[in-house]
Amino acid sequence: MNKRQLGKKYENLACDYLKNNNYELLDKNFQSKTGEIDIIAKDLKEDYLCFIEVKFRNTTDFGRAIEAVDKRKQNKIINTSKMYLLENNISFDIPIRYDVICFDDEELTYIKNAFPM
Repeated sequence: MNKRQLGKKYENLACDYLKNNNYELLDKNFQSKTGEIDIIAKDLKEDYLCFIEVKFRNTTDFGRAIEAVDKRKQNKIINTSKMYLLENNISFDIPIRYDVICFDDEELTYIKNAFPM
């Protein structure tokens, strides 16, 4: 499997996890000039709009998956989320959250509020 296929596989697994845990999927692979957001979903329990990054590592040779979401990547996600809100005429006053779904090998870890806005 190439890198793109692997990414798609784990994004699909993340979507399945979210659907099974009371999330409504709104968008996948949203792209703007500022970057890309893997998954955008509504947390129906807590009433948050969630911008979710999916990361996979099959080895810890280069660190764990969460370590790949560094400050630079966080800023790209934040800026891209603002573009999503603008393009979809969504108020900046709604509660939003930045989450990360990590796959270290096959182990899924869901980190809510992984980084602040």
